[in-house]
Amino acid sequence: MINSRLLLPFILLGTTVFAQNQFELKDASKNYDVKINVENCDKEECKGKATIELFNKKTFKKFQTLTSDDLNFYLNENQKPTANIIQLYDEQSPLIFDDFNFDGTEDIAIRNGNESSYGGPSYDVYVFNITRKQFVPSEELTALAHDNLGMFNTDSERKRLITYSKSGCCWHITTEYSVLPQRGLFKVYELEEDAMGGEKVVVTKREFIDDKWIQNVKTYPINEYYKD
Repeated sequence: MINSRLLLPFILLGTTVFAQNQFELKDASKNYDVKINVENCDKEECKGKATIELFNKKTFKKFQTLTSDDLNFYLNENQKPTANIIQLYDEQSPLIFDDFNFDGTEDIAIRNGNESSYGGPSYDVYVFNITRKQFVPSEELTALAHDNLGMFNTDSERKRLITYSKSGCCWHITTEYSVLPQRGLFKVYELEEDAMGGEKVVVTKREFIDDKWIQNVKTYPINEYYKD
């Protein structure tokens, strides 16, 4: 017969280790409290399979559970994951809450590995479906967060989604999309900065105005253009 008292330290140890991989976020979302369970945490970094549980702030009931195959993130000074931070060449939080399709409801992007350009963070994006009353995957928005430099930015005032891409040190492009109801993403602006020549930067601006693309090209000395 196994002595239950001998099992107790192992049970407590297991609970402690598991608890270290559980996090609660109260301020990440306007509408939901969040509980994160992630597979592995080592010092300041967590990664691996994870579940993200959303709880309605008003009813305290579980609203929906979402998953990630690799919710890779670092812990802040309070030993918690951050939320809603998108820094191009720095921190990008594991969870981003925002209205990505500008329909007035909160959506969510969940970190899933490092599959964007140059091994940067990639995200699975979910939009809130009013009819189904739950978050559903968006293939278009997920593609934006995989094919560029990490998570896209949201400009709620102009109702634009903004992505960034590059090739090496000297070619960059910023692209803006509008979201058309029932039709999806529509590219409306590009800013291309080409300094491959070394001494000068060729800046090409393209805008979709009155159902046609307008292009403007200017050349600047590289030291003048990048003086800041």
